[in-house]
Amino acid sequence: MSDQDDNETQGIVFAVLGFVVAGVIALVAGLAIWKSSQSAQPAVPPAAEAPAAVVAVVEESDIAPVGEALAKVYFAVGSAALNAEDQAVVAKTVEALAAQAEAIVLLSGFHDESGDPAMNAELAKQRALAVREALVAGGVAVDRVKLRKPESTVGTGSPEEGRRVEIRVQ
Repeated sequence: MSDQDDNETQGIVFAVLGFVVAGVIALVAGLAIWKSSQSAQPAVPPAAEAPAAVVAVVEESDIAPVGEALAKVYFAVGSAALNAEDQAVVAKTVEALAAQAEAIVLLSGFHDESGDPAMNAELAKQRALAVREALVAGGVAVDRVKLRKPESTVGTGSPEEGRRVEIRVQ
């Protein structure tokens, strides 16, 4: 090989090495930007002030849901607040419970698989707690309202399905 061939080979090696280094730097920078955008998402809003009796019972139940949900309450993105339409759904549940003195209401909060799983699970729980607070405010005894562990929606359902609380009277 001649000196010219060695110089060309060396130039190609340095060019490839330069591209590899640039690619690694771009990858690290991209991951850093992605990580910082994930941690910059808004925190789960705290639940509204609730009566002491409501806050006292927060454990999650192992009761399996039976049958179809009586109702579903849908929430806005990142929100655990009930609107007027949701209050009507809760009133329907209060009526159903009044007719069945021994029945309990089982609340299942859902979230989708996008974003931080821990934050999503906490938001789903806050949504279920908001529905429970509305039921208790409507006259349902707090010990009749059971919460299930937040569940993740899977599949091709609408985004709204990932932001719901299902209400079952059983």
